[in-house]
Amino acid sequence: MPDAGAGPAASHRADPFAPLTSEWLRVSGGHEIYVESVGRSGGVPAVYLHGGPGSGCQADHRRLFDPERFHAVLFDQRGAGRSKPKGSRINNTLPDLVADMEAIREGFGFGRWIVAGGSWGATLALAYAQAHPDRVAGLVLRATFLGMRAEVETAFGPTLARFYPDLHRDFLDMLPAEERGTPMDAYWRRILDPDPAIHGPAARAWHDTERALSELKPGRTRLDRLAVRSGNAMPATPFMEAHYFHNNCFLAPSQLLRNAGGLAGIPGIIVQGRYDLLCPPSTSAALAEVWREAEIRVVEAAGHNLYDPGIRDAVMKAIADMAARTSSRQYSVQMT
Repeated sequence: MPDAGAGPAASHRADPFAPLTSEWLRVSGGHEIYVESVGRSGGVPAVYLHGGPGSGCQADHRRLFDPERFHAVLFDQRGAGRSKPKGSRINNTLPDLVADMEAIREGFGFGRWIVAGGSWGATLALAYAQAHPDRVAGLVLRATFLGMRAEVETAFGPTLARFYPDLHRDFLDMLPAEERGTPMDAYWRRILDPDPAIHGPAARAWHDTERALSELKPGRTRLDRLAVRSGNAMPATPFMEAHYFHNNCFLAPSQLLRNAGGLAGIPGIIVQGRYDLLCPPSTSAALAEVWREAEIRVVEAAGHNLYDPGIRDAVMKAIADMAARTSSRQYSVQMT
């Protein structure tokens, strides 16, 4: 890992949010993951985990961390964003992503770090913290997703039907009648089919439906069937999502909730949109019932999206508050 100390202090750079370092880190299974660091060398160590799975980090994610205070790492998970091979689902499992995080942490020489992530990023954060609790100084989660099939089935089934009944009918009508009884399996099977005539419409329909569920005020609440069936644009995330969801996110049943007691001693802040249709408040409440150190901060009049009113500011404050409540000793000691 390059020496982050080689870069100038954040306050003296023209753009304090420009990367201090960037590289492609070679990891197991033929993957190279894109890794960058921001802030200042010697700052509070932190890592940001993007959602999806498969979406990748964005430049604005750097701005969640005060550059004068943090030394934050952002990376594109296997197959996502700038990582190589792009879109690859081979040797791409949740344990692989956890191992990649350890390789990154060791490369930067951090003893412990604050782990922050939203939605699928929260899933990965919880999996990592349960596997390596001694490496985590604190957790900041947004929109808790526990990686359970039931969560996905509820969101795209009863929740979608309750809030957007027309969109729910459109979503089901994209499938042959004989496949509508098990729509999740049908969609994932179709998205993972190598034939573009099969996976294209399924991926577009999944993407557009998920987008409506993720926005407080979606621009569209119906599927454009012509565009879905014959459009040229091909979204990336449905393929990685289908891979992970079809494999139960490579988790045992209820694993993250069942093992949440292992987070004892790790402070946590959960930012939760009141009207999140994909990751509802009940999921965060169930996690906090087991993980007693978790504080839930509900943002009213907000849904799932990081950019819904108040969510982004709440995440930034949660990250800053987590740094304030943990001692410098927790980060500086390199454990073996």
